[in-house]
Amino acid sequence: MCSSTISYGLYESKTHHLLSAKGYQGDRIEAFWQQFWSPENVTSVQDVFSLIPSSEIRLLRENSPNNLATLCCKAVRCLVNAHDHAFINCCRLLTRIFFVLLQEDKRPLAKILLTVLCDLLFCPDFTVANETVEYLHSIDSCEYIWEAGVGFATSPPHYPQHDSHRVEILRLLLTCFSEIMYVSPNNTAYQNRWIKHFTSAENRHVLPLFTSLINTIFSYDPIGYGMPYNYLLFLDSREPLVSTALQVLNVCLEKTAERPDDNGDMEVKGFQLFLSFTFSQSLMFCFYRWATLKTFSSTTYLGFIGKRCDQFFSLFCCKFLFYVLKSSNVLDILIPVLYHLNDSRNDRSRIGLVHMGVFILLLLSGERNFGVRLNKPYTRRLPMDISMFTGSHADLLIIVFHKLITTGNHRLQSLFDCLLTIIVNVSPYLKSMSMVAANKLLHLLEAFSTPWFLYGSPNNHHLVFFLLEIFNNIVQYQFDGNYNLVYTLIRKRQVFYQLANLPTDDASIAKALSGRKGLTAKSSIPRSRPDILSPVDSTQISEATPQDANLNEIVTVQSWKQKLPLQTVMRLLQVLVPQVEKICIDKMLTDENEILKFLQHGTLVGLLPVPHPILIRKYQGNAGTNDWFRTYLWGIIYLKNNDPPIWYDTAVKLFEVQKI
Repeated sequence: MCSSTISYGLYESKTHHLLSAKGYQGDRIEAFWQQFWSPENVTSVQDVFSLIPSSEIRLLRENSPNNLATLCCKAVRCLVNAHDHAFINCCRLLTRIFFVLLQEDKRPLAKILLTVLCDLLFCPDFTVANETVEYLHSIDSCEYIWEAGVGFATSPPHYPQHDSHRVEILRLLLTCFSEIMYVSPNNTAYQNRWIKHFTSAENRHVLPLFTSLINTIFSYDPIGYGMPYNYLLFLDSREPLVSTALQVLNVCLEKTAERPDDNGDMEVKGFQLFLSFTFSQSLMFCFYRWATLKTFSSTTYLGFIGKRCDQFFSLFCCKFLFYVLKSSNVLDILIPVLYHLNDSRNDRSRIGLVHMGVFILLLLSGERNFGVRLNKPYTRRLPMDISMFTGSHADLLIIVFHKLITTGNHRLQSLFDCLLTIIVNVSPYLKSMSMVAANKLLHLLEAFSTPWFLYGSPNNHHLVFFLLEIFNNIVQYQFDGNYNLVYTLIRKRQVFYQLANLPTDDASIAKALSGRKGLTAKSSIPRSRPDILSPVDSTQISEATPQDANLNEIVTVQSWKQKLPLQTVMRLLQVLVPQVEKICIDKMLTDENEILKFLQHGTLVGLLPVPHPILIRKYQGNAGTNDWFRTYLWGIIYLKNNDPPIWYDTAVKLFEVQKI
């Protein structure tokens, strides 16, 4: 307590001098500046954040900008020339005051600072193994990669102190990169110059840095020697390094606004380019180990009290997903993604993770190989609150998606189009659907085809179109093995008859909409379309008479009703319903298993309409989606860095910070 009081008094005295005096720009009082990073005054990063309030930093910028500039210059110079503990304290000090500098346009020290920090990340006896090196800028950092793995076979000795120093430097780098937090999301032309320089060829350490980050992340075993709760017994010096390295790697992989090349494609640079060449089976296994961390602990007797890393799914990029698709482990990724979707559906703090998981599955569903592999039987049993079933991974996907749609969480409504699009994309390849999954799909059609819902919004009918397309794809291309679905279609045939006879007159629409008022509050069915596939303009409500509104509604309903793809299912019902009724009467069948056997050996060859072409809706990158991922990523980073609170009480513009 006494030493803390003395430190506070020293810092309070120095900051008051900076605020009041104007004579600290020269070198004649070098000792004054050295007190700010003296080991006697600062022992941890928490000391710096507690002893220098953000309000005093703002006052320093407004009242004594020259002193603030000199302090930064001295700190950077110290990083170049200092040794031992002064390195770390300079990093801590710059981390504390950088939020003020990021709100200015000029960056005279930016490149120097980044160069020094990158050098320090490969400094012998500080962040890497001890070797005698005369000049830091002359070492070959490729020989000092932090961990064995990609491009480096030798596993260097592990020193907790080195991990601690790396964390401090990476935290300062992350603070430098956080300039985006103070830029309005409407600024579409913004490019992060810090990250651009850090990941460019101008940085001679760029490849060793990428390799060190990714090897450190993927080599980390969060369970550790068969002890899933080892962190409760002893401290893990590697975990803070992995967490910070993962944050830095994620922001460096973030897509920025680049001009397309001559072919219209976006140029891949820096870390994104490196990641596209580093895929391997070992990395795939490491990713699976991380993704299944919570699913593993959920199956233990103690339940889940382990650690969780929601940022890990951000590492999925298009090229990585293509590698996953070509491997035999794509289903090993699907299961933990579905688990996290189901587990997070009612957690407000993890809605972003749900969006991320749906986006991953949307990318996967655009490839035929993914749909084919979904037919593999699902034998693993995870503790998920879903209906029990015996079937394939496709059944698991449909059941989890049904749970997401019917859970009643309005924050998931924007994902409904995406969820159904994923099922549409894989439906032509589903060879045998379980009875449970078939009933889930028909339940969704029942809910979405009610008149009050269909008339409630100009875009609600799109969900019905998606479901009808799913049924058409399976009937046309996979009829033989999907007798469970065919039986369910026959049993629920009234839903299709009602759709075919959907009223479009003024009185029926008005009656449906009047009955909707009492159901809206209780219903779990959405009233809006998602915007992750392709942003659409919201319908503008103009001043019009009720008669005009009803007339427009009638015209709209008539327009999309004529396009309902009911021909295939209606033809199936026309052929099979009389046959099923006849066999039930002739053989007095009451057991549905006998009917299923009959349908299993039936055929519709030559009786259905000409098969329609398979339509796969692949994800198309757009600025809106990139902006969402950028905001989500930095929001996670903001929340993760609360000790010390790097960006707390700062003028963040990228997202809204709600203080409780």
